[in-house]
Amino acid sequence: MTRPVTDQLHTLRDYIRYACSEMYRHPVWLGHGTDSVWDEAVHLVLGVLSLPWDIDPAVLDARLTEEEKLRVADALERRIQAREPLPYILGEAWFAGMPFEVNRHVLIPRSPIAELLEHGLYPWLENVEAEPDEPLRILDMCCGSGCIGIAAARYFPEAEVTLADISPEALEVARRNVARHSMEDRIEVVQSDLFDQLEGTWHVILTNPPYVDAEDMADLPPEYRHEPELALAAGEDGLDLVRRILKEAPRRLNKGGFLVCEVGNSMAATMNAWPDLLLTWPEFENGGHGVFVVDRDTLADYTFD
Repeated sequence: MTRPVTDQLHTLRDYIRYACSEMYRHPVWLGHGTDSVWDEAVHLVLGVLSLPWDIDPAVLDARLTEEEKLRVADALERRIQAREPLPYILGEAWFAGMPFEVNRHVLIPRSPIAELLEHGLYPWLENVEAEPDEPLRILDMCCGSGCIGIAAARYFPEAEVTLADISPEALEVARRNVARHSMEDRIEVVQSDLFDQLEGTWHVILTNPPYVDAEDMADLPPEYRHEPELALAAGEDGLDLVRRILKEAPRRLNKGGFLVCEVGNSMAATMNAWPDLLLTWPEFENGGHGVFVVDRDTLADYTFD
């Protein structure tokens, strides 16, 4: 946005309308929190100005200061020219009704696992066997920003949660998010290559590992290329890490425990790789796909190559 244009725009309403028009003129890829260009424009302008999404409509006629105009202009340019995802521009994303810090070291939260947590991991949690007074132990592996594990800690307030990731930069973000939600006394953060540096067992393992196959990686829209390749790419069929997780998980789950694993578009590859493995694929009311649930005994009885 050039200076002459900012001279002609004055109110929140002006900037939201202009941002919407510019995003239609310079097509952007959605999928990091909004599903329409209008919503993206609203979130961009209000987010840059630290205003709530449910703002009183009367405020839309409020005028911006010159400094505010320039901040919105810079954010819009990053969105339509550099094709940066909006959560990275704002430094924040929402997941399971909670705000999380995000940057280019972590994936932007969008996992449908949130819906399973909102429903109390029903019915699988009913089969977990725990000793009297033993807290529910939950592992969020490949945790990135920590959003899944932190959300689990909120939905299960008596649980002990471990966040694990191979990336030290991602874990720094996760630690800040743990502190942001005042959960330092309940959440442990560990650097680990999957299970390799972890000790102990868990009742529930939640994981959103890298699962993008080589073909999909080559076709990613520019917005997704801003996300860390380490958290996306998983070999020719997208299952490099899933293979390791399935083999090791039975030894890391307590009696009655279960694994929840997101594989996204590699769902078909997963079913083809292990056609005889009994996996449950939940349907999601709020959108999303490619998440399976499997219990410890099923994994322990299966012979992996």
